[in-house]
Amino acid sequence: MLPSISKPRESNSGRDVLTTSDSATNSVIDDSLFDNSGSVESDDSTASSDDSAEPNSADSDVDGLPNRTDSAPVAWVDRRLTDLFDRVHKLLGNTEAEEGIYRPRCPETLEQAGLTREEVEGLTLKYLAARGVASGRQICNQIRLPYSIIEPIVRDLKFDHMLSLSGTAEAGDFQYSITDTGRSRARAYTAECSYFGAAPVPLKDYLEAMAAQSIAKQTVNVDELHDAFKDLIINKKMLDTLGPAINSGRGMFLYGEPGNGKTSIAERITRCFGSTIWIPRALGIEGEIIRVFDPGQHEEVPLDPSSSLFDLSGVDPRWAHIVRPTIVVGGELTLDQLEITQNTHTKVCEAPLQLKSNCGTFVIDDFGRQRCPVADLLNRWIVPLEKRYDFLNMPSGKKVQVPFDQLIIFSTNLEPRQLVDGAFTRRIPYKIQVIDPTEDEFHRIVQLVCPHFGFEYERDTIEYLLATHYRPTNRPMRSCQPRDLVLQVRNYCTYHRMPKKLTPAAFDFAVANYFSVM
Repeated sequence: MLPSISKPRESNSGRDVLTTSDSATNSVIDDSLFDNSGSVESDDSTASSDDSAEPNSADSDVDGLPNRTDSAPVAWVDRRLTDLFDRVHKLLGNTEAEEGIYRPRCPETLEQAGLTREEVEGLTLKYLAARGVASGRQICNQIRLPYSIIEPIVRDLKFDHMLSLSGTAEAGDFQYSITDTGRSRARAYTAECSYFGAAPVPLKDYLEAMAAQSIAKQTVNVDELHDAFKDLIINKKMLDTLGPAINSGRGMFLYGEPGNGKTSIAERITRCFGSTIWIPRALGIEGEIIRVFDPGQHEEVPLDPSSSLFDLSGVDPRWAHIVRPTIVVGGELTLDQLEITQNTHTKVCEAPLQLKSNCGTFVIDDFGRQRCPVADLLNRWIVPLEKRYDFLNMPSGKKVQVPFDQLIIFSTNLEPRQLVDGAFTRRIPYKIQVIDPTEDEFHRIVQLVCPHFGFEYERDTIEYLLATHYRPTNRPMRSCQPRDLVLQVRNYCTYHRMPKKLTPAAFDFAVANYFSVM
């Protein structure tokens, strides 16, 4: 009969030791006291075993690999380290939470993660079916769940002969390979959905995150606005109008002649908020997996990199830390992109553009030139713009309510009243005209772009350009023209092997090409 094991205490030498409940034996417990699962019995439990008994066949490894008894000391060390990290987190506290910054906490159980055992099992088997062999921690990194959640599921899959051990890994981990039985189960899961990325986040957690990080809670002052637009030359009056429009968190029209920087202005508006947000890599709604994080649209901001084996951040790895998104679409926009789309072969769903832009900025460039009729596009958004929420159609036919929480910007070369009626314009409270630059602003833009092309700004040459090619014909100035003309001058100098210098002859050549049909 083995004595039961009590909690560790500190010995006279300063080491933690394990003591037995038998007062006659207060000694360090040998590794042989660990059971085959690598666990240790509690104070009031007892264990009986025959020293000569053979190990259970279900717990024994094949092909000469070590069984669980050999990994028990490592398992005990892992538990001790986990307890230590928990104490460190309690001492440090959650600084972000205290400062009002949203930060998704790492789940400790399936219930906290909002997942079922079958969902995690399916992701694990599909991943191993595609990869072949992976360690326990590689599985964790793939489906973005902590080892404490994955380990019992993987252990049960091995017990059910769906996985087998094929080697050892660092820190007491093992390499797992999928068996024929497991591969058959993985094919059944793949037939339903082939996705095996980050485990999905439940809709409830997503709604809480969007409410905590809402764009409506962000405000901008004069200094922040000027800092965000420091690389552009913008009329001060228009900039002062832009500030209150951004603070409204609702929507705006940017209209004016082409080439005056409407798209550039829209792209920089999100910079004013100067913050990052957390979005789920995938959402789980009614059994469907919807991918939200898009590397082509979102800029991920990794947390402090660490080469440590253990993640001490306490953040749920299923969430991506990104710069507040700025989603820009143009004439290619269709109504299908505003709904959940499902790949008919993989059964994986993709989030609509407005969902990807939540807590950020959604820019509709060249508004009025989309492939879908303007009236259909406006009717699709007339309710979300008013209520700040949207209804999405699931592949199953069910509708779900999601936040419509972004600063939406319609950029167009046409006047808003030529495109929309009064019922829609009242829901877009700000209509801002992007006007042509003045001569002084034209000079400043040339001065700003010259260093980018290797030129020195020469005011006399720019005065020649204005006096010769603009004033006599009353040619309108556009904000894009300084950049485009200086670029042609650079190409002219490169071809003629001339030093990079702004000259009247070079500008005559550039103007002849640039305005040949204007």
